[in-house]
Amino acid sequence: MTSLSVETLAADAVEPITSAGNAQLGIAVLAGIAVIVLLITKFRMHAFLALTIGSLALGAFAGAPLDKTITSFTAGLGSTVAGVGVLIALGAILGKLLADSGGADQIVDTILAKASGRAMPWAMVLIASIIGLPLFFEVGIVLLIPVVLLVAKRGNYSLMRIGIPALAGLSVMHGLIPPHPGPLAAIDSLDANLGVTLALGVVVAIPTVILAGPVFSRFAARWVDIKAPEGMVPQRASEDLDRRPSFGATLATVLLPVVLMLAKALVDIVVDNPDNHLQRVTDVVGSPLIALLAAVIVGMFTLGRAAGFTKDRLASTVEKSLAPIAGVLLIVGAGGGFKQTLIDAGVGQMILDFSEDWSIPALLLGWLIAVAIRLATGSATVATISAAGLVAPLAADMSTAHVALLVLAVGAGSLFFSHVNDAGFWLVKEYFGMDVGQTVKTWSVMETIISVASLVFILLLSLVL
Repeated sequence: MTSLSVETLAADAVEPITSAGNAQLGIAVLAGIAVIVLLITKFRMHAFLALTIGSLALGAFAGAPLDKTITSFTAGLGSTVAGVGVLIALGAILGKLLADSGGADQIVDTILAKASGRAMPWAMVLIASIIGLPLFFEVGIVLLIPVVLLVAKRGNYSLMRIGIPALAGLSVMHGLIPPHPGPLAAIDSLDANLGVTLALGVVVAIPTVILAGPVFSRFAARWVDIKAPEGMVPQRASEDLDRRPSFGATLATVLLPVVLMLAKALVDIVVDNPDNHLQRVTDVVGSPLIALLAAVIVGMFTLGRAAGFTKDRLASTVEKSLAPIAGVLLIVGAGGGFKQTLIDAGVGQMILDFSEDWSIPALLLGWLIAVAIRLATGSATVATISAAGLVAPLAADMSTAHVALLVLAVGAGSLFFSHVNDAGFWLVKEYFGMDVGQTVKTWSVMETIISVASLVFILLLSLVL
């Protein structure tokens, strides 16, 4: 449970800020989302500003007083940043330490040294999944692209045979596994248990990444048979370092927060006694804040100091890791504000009534809403945050496991069919030297496979949990 659960429940319990009926609320939701989509896609406005203006538009169309709409938005923004902001910052620091110290290169080189031939796509998906745990998607792409291009060129592989598995590993981590911003925000909105969500996310991620990575890459390589483009191999992060961290120390550091959070979830399930000493200890060390903070502190020694970083270099690395996430924090915060405006306007209850009248399973509804917003805005994070806010009331009567599955369903929907309004689409296109059609046939189809396969595995899990 996140630190904001009490505040969120209190905020959800207040009287609606408008007396509008379901029809007017439905129009208000569509209008608010339409404003956000129009501002992002047509006017290229930053998602933070678009979400802010969209929240005000939602309140206006719902007939809510402007001052109450502003109060709802700012309350949601503040509570969301308080809940996930520190975690995103800690994740960014760990990712920067991993990249700058050469730890990421060490993982890549060690695994590639033991893989060849048919094993290479599997090695690439393994590398991307490990590297993708603490890194934001765009950072992971920039970090792994040199490796993908180098392996494809030296081994004379089709670029898609090597590139698709790497992209699949990164994308699945980004959409389903905390501490990435989208899953963290959804966990906060739905008051889900982070450890259980992480454990179930791993269960869903493994078969999904196999299907979308090594398996689909066989077909993608036939559809788009291209070689690595010349002149696109940037300098690797650790080429200026005298030494690099060891593979074992790097891997242990990356997996430390995951192990701590999973241990907490396991003890909570097995022991289930708040007075038990072991459970009290794991509740502390397995909390997201402590787990990520521990990994950062350990990483300063196992990654930074092991690479020969001075105290000044360590301080500089930490400082440089925080500046790029300012935009991410603002988007996540504004998404939380939009979510709270939805809830305070009574939209959550409208969605609850709608799902009961039409007998749409909550997991499928969450996925469909996220898909619609993803297709419209191009942003997986915006889709996750907005959809989680809309389906939040459905989680009230769910079990812990099913709330976690709802988080994953929303995350899966947020990855559906990346196309021309998604920055990731253009990033992949330019790095791999493809045209728009080739990018759709490879990257866009891969994202759709991830989204649909994840939903199938989530629904299967819901039948047995």
